[in-house]
Amino acid sequence: MTPIPPFLENSRFDWVPVHAGESGDRVFRREDGLAYAKIAEGKRSAELAGERDRLTWLHGRGISAPEVIDWHAEEETACLVMTAIPGVPAVELSGADLLKAWPSMARQLGILHALTADQCPFNRDLPLMFGRAADVVSRNAVNPDFLPDEDKDRPQNELLARVERELPIRLAQETRDKVVCHGDPCMPNFMVDPQTLQCTGLIDLGRLGTADRYADLALMVANAEENWTSADQAERAFAMLFDAMEIAAPDRDRLAFYLRLDPLTWG
Repeated sequence: MTPIPPFLENSRFDWVPVHAGESGDRVFRREDGLAYAKIAEGKRSAELAGERDRLTWLHGRGISAPEVIDWHAEEETACLVMTAIPGVPAVELSGADLLKAWPSMARQLGILHALTADQCPFNRDLPLMFGRAADVVSRNAVNPDFLPDEDKDRPQNELLARVERELPIRLAQETRDKVVCHGDPCMPNFMVDPQTLQCTGLIDLGRLGTADRYADLALMVANAEENWTSADQAERAFAMLFDAMEIAAPDRDRLAFYLRLDPLTWG
């Protein structure tokens, strides 16, 4: 059983271990279901502090996201306590239900993208993210589980070089179309009311920052693929997403670029 940190154990609430996410953070749910605590160790503590700062900045800006309740930091361990967003993660929905929830999910992401980018103090633009990818590749630390099957056996330097060749055109596009991005708009990070099938909010905002909106759109489209049970569902969701974003002619090459970059940035 995952041990409960002293600063949670000594609170007036009981806390139940939920899971350890891909980041390695430990997550606990408060007994009343109204709050969560995320525990990070080592260098992840600084990243958790970044998530705290992003949630604090988002508060009051019309985005349904967790609110910071408390923060603890001791040596190399940090704990972020935040309010819970009601509902279930969209990843738990059937394809048919996800399609019904999809328009409200697109609207929620669109509200985030509509925030004034110049006022956002957090950056995740291409120079930063490519630099992160170069660092991950230099350490041979790309997680193969994040790569598509056709790339799993390719040298990591080759994967990075493929991205680098497209940088000039993608940097120009980002300059024209930079918004406040979620950074990881995958299905587990959209919460949905299972009765109304309306999106209730966004979670896991530790990667929020200004970037090309296509960085978000690519991840949202790709991550939903496992939920669809037919090509028709996928095509309808794709059309609904870009209609909601008022993008008449989606740039599929631009989407593909961000899907090639993202797996290289997680090591």
